[in-house]
Formats: sequence, structure tokens, C-alpha cells
Amino acid sequence: MASYYVALIVVSLAILGAAVLPRVFADKPISLPIIYLASGAVLFFVAGVDVPHPVARPEVTERLTELVVIIALMGAGLKLDRPFDWGAWSSTWRLLAITMPLSIAGTALLGWWVLGAHVATAILMGAVIAPTDPVLAADVQTGPPAEGTDEEIDPEEQEGTIRFALTSEAGLNDGLAFPFTNLAIALAGAASLAAGEWLRDWVLVDVLYKIIVGVIAGYVVGRLIARFVFGEPASTRLAVVMEGSEALAATLFAYGATELVHGYGFIAVFVTALVLRHYEWEHGYYEHLHDFAVMTERLLMAGILVLFGGTLVNGLLDPLTLPMVGVGLLILFVVRPVAGMVGLLGHSAHWAERLVIATFGIRGIGSFYYLAHALNEATFKEQELIVAAEELWALLGFIVATSTVVHGIAASPVMEWLDERRA
Repeated sequence: MASYYVALIVVSLAILGAAVLPRVFADKPISLPIIYLASGAVLFFVAGVDVPHPVARPEVTERLTELVVIIALMGAGLKLDRPFDWGAWSSTWRLLAITMPLSIAGTALLGWWVLGAHVATAILMGAVIAPTDPVLAADVQTGPPAEGTDEEIDPEEQEGTIRFALTSEAGLNDGLAFPFTNLAIALAGAASLAAGEWLRDWVLVDVLYKIIVGVIAGYVVGRLIARFVFGEPASTRLAVVMEGSEALAATLFAYGATELVHGYGFIAVFVTALVLRHYEWEHGYYEHLHDFAVMTERLLMAGILVLFGGTLVNGLLDPLTLPMVGVGLLILFVVRPVAGMVGLLGHSAHWAERLVIATFGIRGIGSFYYLAHALNEATFKEQELIVAAEELWALLGFIVATSTVVHGIAASPVMEWLDERRA
């Protein structure tokens, strides 16, 4: 019983921190996720309360991380003021079509070659680690909607290019990592399937059907919610108090409806947010929608990062080996930057902009979701698989913790340097 009350205190401190810390560290070169992570480690270490290992509570881990990611996707979509255009979004397509597959391939190669993982497990590692996180990348994303961040700044200038590219990439690649995760699941059980059958099902269902359904469902839900939001202005005190809550309703409805018809809910939520944002360009209500989504996301993020900090001091990293540390550092500081630079070759952005976009592919809570989801959907326990679930969590925990600290500290100075360089 005592541990329950301690947990309540920890959660209350996380919520209080989410509300107060942004004011305290507004002008400091340190990100809030670092504070939450360190606070969780200290609180749980001092209290002596064990945090359940993600392997022991896979369903809870999947659902908690799923919720914060879909809300973050709604916030990311609402931030994008740039009109949808194939040319204007060229950096996004490059990051999705070139950088992401290269990151998955590079990570899988390291897992197979250095760690001796089975092919299915190596691909799973790549799919889990490749997406740029929409939750922890707030420091390098665009500002709130209707601020003109993307429309008034020339797309060729640094802040507009970098922030737009990383925000749009984080919004879409979380959904596009699903086909590769499902590929790993299919490969893990391929021995029991007819030759070629699993590949055909993967292409037709996991790649084509689920992506198309996600896009269509997101568009339909976005149009419906937009008509409701902008067609019925708040006229009562209660309605004014609840302003912005439609963002949460749209998130849950788009995700739930799409998943019911076996589409990719992550893609649907982000498309819903984009449709909402494009419905009325200069309406002031977008601020309420964005702020409500961000507030909800920040509260959930604070809780999850505090718990993550607790797992770090309660054995999550125990299976970590020196080769795994080396692989984790290579993934963060070699694989992603190189893949990013290759993807942006020939882009009009300056080399400094391209380097920042390539380097700041922050790994975070989205990766937690993908690993929990994959291990819940299929058991990677065949005898030939060398890397077990505990080792996968240890490697991922190390990568996310390192990314949170390094990218969190570097984000503000790097962006300030780019601003000075541009001036």
C-alpha cells in the first residue's frame, strides 16, 4: 500500500513539474525531458520503489506510450502552417523515402553483424529506432499555429527549413515505421508460412491497404471535425471552458476508427490534424486546439519520462553490454546523420541546415511504443534469436536516454548558432 501512495506522490510531482518547469527553464540550455528523466531516476532511487520492467507489463507499456504519441501527432500536425505542396514538402519526402529506409537498414546491419541478432530481430531494431520522435523533439519543431513560422520565413532560410522538416518527418514516419515493424513480425514466423505468402500479404496489407486506409480515414475525420469545430462557435461558459478539447476528441476518434478497420491510426491522426489546420488558415481557435493537445501531451510525457527514469535505476540497463553501447552510439551519431545527409543531397538547404536536420532525429517514446507493440504481437523467442526482449529494451533504453540528454542539451545552442550565422 505504501508503494501506491509513493507512486501518487511521484505522479503529482511529474504533473507539477510539467506545469512549473517550463517557466523556470525557459531561457536555459537544457530541455524539460532531461529534467523529467533525472527526476524520475532520483525519486524512485530515493524512495526505493521498484518500477515494473516493460517486459513484465508489455500491455500497459504499449497503451501508455500509444496514447502520448497519438496526442503528440495531433499537436505536430496543427503546428504546420505551410500549405501542402509536393515541392514545399520536398525535405519531408526525402527524409521519409531515403533517410528512414537507410536508417532502418543501417541499424539492422549493425544488429545482425555486430550483435549477432537474427534477421527478424535486426529489422525490428531498425524499425523501432528509426522514427524521429514527435514527443521529445519539441525544441526543434515549429511553433504554435498561425504564428507565421512557416509562411513568413522563406523556406530556404534555416529556421523554417529545419523546424518544418523535423516536425513533418516526426508526424509521418511514426506511422510509416509500422510496415517495417510488421515485416519483422512476419519474418519471425516466416518458417511456418508458405514461400512468398508472407511477402505478398505484407506488401498488399501492411504496406498498401493500411497506409491508404490511414490517409483516407484521417482526411474524412478531419473534414467532419473541422465542420463541427468551426461551424459551431462557443456560446456558453462551459463551452468556453472546454475550448480546445476537440483536439483530443479528434485524436481519439481518428485513431480508434482507423484501427477498427485495420488501418494505420498514427497516419490517420496526423492527416486529421493537417486537414484541421488547412480548413481555416487564420482562425484564432487553432491556438486553443494546439494548446489543449500540447498540454495533454506534456502531462503524459512527464509521467512516462519519470517512470522511464525509474526503470533506469531499477535494472532496465542491466543486460547492456559494451558492444550494445557501441551499436547504440553508432546508430545515434553515425547511422542517422549519414542517412539524413544522403537523403538531403541536392536539396536547396545549406549544408549547415542539412546537417542539423540529419543529426536531430531524436529517439524517444514512439520507439518505446513500437517495441512494446511488436513484442506483444509476436514472440521473438525462437531458439535462433540471440537478442532477447530484455536486451532489446536495454539497448533502446540506452539510445533514448542518450538521445534525450545529448540532443536536449545541444538543441538550443545549435539553433542559436544557426540564427547568428544567418544574421
